[in-house]
Amino acid sequence: MSYQAYLDAIEKKTSKTPEELLREAAARGFTPQSKAGDFASWLKDDYDVGRGHAMALFGVLKNGATIGDKHVNSGTAHSDASTELRLDGVDRR
Repeated sequence: MSYQAYLDAIEKKTSKTPEELLREAAARGFTPQSKAGDFASWLKDDYDVGRGHAMALFGVLKNGATIGDKHVNSGTAHSDASTELRLDGVDRR
């Protein structure tokens, strides 16, 4: 599963874009310095998001929407199309 696919799956499950969830996280006081486990617990409790998917979104909170190019167009199961993750929702592509 690509990094973007994790974010898209979160959107499908929660009906909120990654961008909306990150705004909600900020309103709840989550920052890049927050503990990943606390962030994952919030997503689990409020949206039933699993730990792996929560960690993908936490990665965006911590590091921003740009990822390394290791898997970009790699042709593997983890292949992403770009180093820039889309946070604005599947319907906006």
